[in-house]
Amino acid sequence: MFHILVADDDRDTRRLLRAVLENAHYTVFTACDGEDALRVMDQEHIDLVVLDVMMPRVDGYEFTRLLRAANSELPILMVSARQMPEDRKRGFLVGTDDYMTKPIDEEELLLHVKALLRRARIVSERRIVVGDAVLDYDSMTVRRHGEVQELPQKEFLLLYKLLSYPGKIFTRIQLMDEIWGAESDTGWETVTVHIGRLRKRFEQWDEFRIESVRGLGYKAVKHE
Repeated sequence: MFHILVADDDRDTRRLLRAVLENAHYTVFTACDGEDALRVMDQEHIDLVVLDVMMPRVDGYEFTRLLRAANSELPILMVSARQMPEDRKRGFLVGTDDYMTKPIDEEELLLHVKALLRRARIVSERRIVVGDAVLDYDSMTVRRHGEVQELPQKEFLLLYKLLSYPGKIFTRIQLMDEIWGAESDTGWETVTVHIGRLRKRFEQWDEFRIESVRGLGYKAVKHE
């Protein structure tokens, strides 16, 4: 079971978030500010932090900065009543993974938490499991039923990126910058070529497919 730490200086908010998360079968710890949250983390294993921004002593920005300065990759979801773009930008600049504004929609909160935990698991394990297919980052292979596909680096990274965010649309420019680098002289047309190769390579596999989104880009769809 995943352990989630809720840090918020408002007691009613802490109670609400705890109830929502416990109803979703998470183990929940609470803290009244960032300093208290650091104390809890010294005593308990935590998989994710749901963090208010404006708190006494150590606020959400400082808490996040401290964790990232210590090279912690713990997933952090900032939750704040502050809705201005500069507040969100500041949160991401200090190292938060996600940002939601109050009042919180409970169902949306759970979706954000689930997505962050899934991403953290992918990063730590360096593998993605889609039905019977397994993408192994270290060997750059895709396996299924004893069949092993060893992919060229760019093809593997492209597929790994898309399947890390199933359903999310990526533009060709985004994929170029992510896989080939913003300074690459290669045109975005190479993304189309690599997508075509991946589709051909896995056309008989039922676990996933890569869809074109007209005028936008591509997304991976999982069938588990």
